[in-house]
Amino acid sequence: MTKLSLFLGCIVPNRYPGIEKATKLCLQKLEVDACDLPGASCCPAPGVFKSFDKATWLALASRNIVLSEKLGRDILTICNGCYGSLADANIELKKDPEMRAYTNGCLKRIGMEFKGTIEIRHIIEFLYKEFGPDKLKDYITRPLNLKVALHYGCHLIKPSKDRNFGETEYPVFFDELVEAIGPKSLDYKDKMICCGAGGGVRSGHATESMKILERKLTCIQKADVDCIVNACPFCHLQFDRGQLAVNEKFGTNYSIPILHYSQLLGLALGFSPEELGILQNAVQNTEFIAKINEINKW
Repeated sequence: MTKLSLFLGCIVPNRYPGIEKATKLCLQKLEVDACDLPGASCCPAPGVFKSFDKATWLALASRNIVLSEKLGRDILTICNGCYGSLADANIELKKDPEMRAYTNGCLKRIGMEFKGTIEIRHIIEFLYKEFGPDKLKDYITRPLNLKVALHYGCHLIKPSKDRNFGETEYPVFFDELVEAIGPKSLDYKDKMICCGAGGGVRSGHATESMKILERKLTCIQKADVDCIVNACPFCHLQFDRGQLAVNEKFGTNYSIPILHYSQLLGLALGFSPEELGILQNAVQNTEFIAKINEINKW
């Protein structure tokens, strides 16, 4: 099994520590050799740094990569944005000798050097390729009888030329991981559109961000699901806190529970909602909590 260093990013430790705990509980139960990445900083955010200052983005991203190179471990991300930033930087620096030389000139000032000896993994990609749906089923103790709306997010599957996940317009690998542990992943209109948060839209263009989210929530609610499942804390924040903002702005009454895949997997592995940080979300749906407690009878 590949040795991994866990890259938490910014939003998880600051806003959703339950996702961190859920991830670590799942990795322990799956007997994955993963450790914290000491000294890690922001990835940095691909929609901001990469767009405005490529050299600075590469310098900051490569520093994180080098920290894990020194440990001899691939990086495991639990955020689409972190994955996109670090994976893209890693690929670019391996392919572009001129940019690698420039970046290493920056790193040399702090006694570091990018060597290109590791890979960047996303937890969904890692679980799909290293375990697969069939093997993952062997670890499940409490299959979940739920209907879920799955949100892939943008950076997990794009740019498609670098991701190697097969079909990226209508992907199925994440759906297969969800259904391997019990739930039914329901199709819904606009499943593959952005949540409305990325690229600085949530912070810089709040009204447009909320319009995109409201459109997506409308489609999800029509699908009559028990919850939304994602694999990105920023998408998680948008669906969670964003529901409250949408309700206030548009007079709606959305109350759709949000779970990171680590939390959904944790439920199927036998952990409780409290242990997995599910009760830390802004959106609290008592019917959903009662349903998963009844299904699993903690």
